[in-house]
Amino acid sequence: MQYRHVSPRRARLTGAGALALTAAALLAATAPAHAGVAAPAPPGPEGMSAASAGSLAARFDDTSQGVFYDSTHRRLVVNVLDESAADTVRAGGATPRLVSNSLVDLRAAAATLRAKAMMTGTSWVIDPKADKVVVSADRTVDDARLARLNRIVDDLGSRAVLERNPGRLSVFLSGGDAIWGDGARCSLGFNVVKAGVPYFLTAGHCGKAVKTWSDTENGAEVAQTETAVFPTHDYSLVKYTSTIAHPSDVDLYNGTTQPITSAGEALVGQSVERSGSTTGTHTGEVTGLDATVNYEEGTVSGLIKTSVCAEPGDSGGPLFDGSTALGLTSGGNGNCAAGGETYFQPVPAALTALGAEIG
Repeated sequence: MQYRHVSPRRARLTGAGALALTAAALLAATAPAHAGVAAPAPPGPEGMSAASAGSLAARFDDTSQGVFYDSTHRRLVVNVLDESAADTVRAGGATPRLVSNSLVDLRAAAATLRAKAMMTGTSWVIDPKADKVVVSADRTVDDARLARLNRIVDDLGSRAVLERNPGRLSVFLSGGDAIWGDGARCSLGFNVVKAGVPYFLTAGHCGKAVKTWSDTENGAEVAQTETAVFPTHDYSLVKYTSTIAHPSDVDLYNGTTQPITSAGEALVGQSVERSGSTTGTHTGEVTGLDATVNYEEGTVSGLIKTSVCAEPGDSGGPLFDGSTALGLTSGGNGNCAAGGETYFQPVPAALTALGAEIG
């Protein structure tokens, strides 16, 4: 785990802060440029919001071979294997798209990668737009390990594709809008409550490193880490030392905040925003769900993969869409000058595991 020391800076614990890990080399948010990508979706119902598309997607759990939100045409696209399933999707108000690989096949490919390719600097995610498992290797993966990874991916045939990222996949604790502890700082993700008591969420790797938190460098204690889960997942629950309620909002770095009223599941293709003290607010799209990332510190699964950039100092900060909390910044590679990809711990899973809720 690397730490970056920064100059003192006042933080506002009443808003969701920023911080995080290095961010990323990005996947295109539109149709991926992978060989053998499924054909574009035909015309279908348009004018649908991402939230409505997410609700509609649940109707096709028994039919779908993967779903994503087409933000250009504002429609839900559902991958199918045959015309019978396509008819069901059309009748349900979504747009079908014929693909070659079933979800069962793609999940089996991901399981093979978990069994054979658990090496630091790699990640993978089922990408419904590409109809493949997209495997990434960063610059720390040496020639020998890259050759081994290539063989594994080649054996998966049309179910997988390998990409090489020039950055380094990692997690960092650093400056933020900001919560401080033990010479490092992380970001407040979302204010929550548990049994009527005020808490906040941040990244699990932050809570593992810091037990006592302040809102200024070397300042008085304002909160204590109660639960920290990392690796495997990446979330922490931190209890305020006072019982004063804290508004659940996100700092937009323009003098305003975004109120957060609920937590929701991300959808591939959904436009999202991230807040972080190093880089401010940045937007992008969800490019994959249930991603597995092999950090140097350990493997984390179940993450949201995005084309949003982040940099050291954004760790633990919030991913959101309007008033809906989606994720906590976990890690990635790249930067906000050249572009990057960032992974997020889903908020609903963290809230369920911790017995907490958006306040």
